[in-house]
Amino acid sequence: MKKLLLISLSALLVSACADKNQYEQAVLEQMQKEQDVKDYHIPPEHMTDCVVATTSPNMPGAFPLDPKRMMAYRNYAKMLTLPTSKDPQKAMEELRNDFGSAKELAEAHSNYTESLMTCYSAAIMESEESAKEKK
Repeated sequence: MKKLLLISLSALLVSACADKNQYEQAVLEQMQKEQDVKDYHIPPEHMTDCVVATTSPNMPGAFPLDPKRMMAYRNYAKMLTLPTSKDPQKAMEELRNDFGSAKELAEAHSNYTESLMTCYSAAIMESEESAKEKK
């Protein structure tokens, strides 16, 4: 019985990590394309870490291994890859269904955008502070 519980828990952890990694990869790809990241010389990995950390608490699910949170990671990753979809209209409809409604999809997009702006502000402030320290 303990072995079965351990195997089940291990499978849950692996899938949770895979979902979060998929989301992190989608965010990283976005950050590598962002012109502001390039212009301000912000490491894309730093922005990715910040955006993922800032969006996650506002996602559905009470804790990182919550099945709702794992589904949210998958949906957010899918949302970020929408522009590269072969059929954006169909992908948008799937996203509406995956998130539950157009309103929830809009809220998820807002969560991502607000997190992105928060992380830009933080990264720019950090770079200004380090520039002052060098002087």
